Amino acid sequence: MRKLAHALAHYDVNALLHGVFLAKKELAGGRFRLARALSGFIEARDVAVAASGGVKNDRVDPSGDTSTGFGNVPFHRDEFTARSITAYFNIDLAQIRGYRLPEPMAELLVTLAMWKVRAFLATGLRLRTACDLDVQGELRVTRPTGYVVPPQAELEHRLKELIAAAQQAEVFAKSSITEVQYVPGKTKKAKAKKGDDAGDEE
Repeated sequence: MRKLAHALAHYDVNALLHGVFLAKKELAGGRFRLARALSGFIEARDVAVAASGGVKNDRVDPSGDTSTGFGNVPFHRDEFTARSITAYFNIDLAQIRGYRLPEPMAELLVTLAMWKVRAFLATGLRLRTACDLDVQGELRVTRPTGYVVPPQAELEHRLKELIAAAQQAEVFAKSSITEVQYVPGKTKKAKAKKGDDAGDEE
């Protein structure tokens, strides 16, 4: 597992936080994976249904056949309200330490995880249609007691320093940017179909 963690640090740092699953039977029987080190969920309390609805207006054919998608169609919709909505996040420090990566890389992972949480709370709370949340209050750490997550700007500044330190420790690939090129070509499925068609012509 440590070898996998070092390989992922080499090419894909985010996989060390969000987990990875390698479904290749040559590797641990197809069950080679790292669990998430960063996780979260949102919990609502005192939830109630808020019934709503409307009409889908057809400006072209208001009296058209609704079974085929035409006409003015009334609809109902159940939405939900809650007395309170709380987001919880967990950074598994023991798992990150268990990777046994060089110190700058371990600190980079923790800092990156905190930055992701801050960025999500700042810009990522439009979770779905008609669900656009805003943060009320301040991010609070329960463990370790008394720890305060730095502001997003401070985390960004620290990330730049840690990335440079990790590069100096030769944790990343020689080029920290991996370029992938896609060369268009025929897929196996397309080749097989072409072979079948040729057989039919004969």
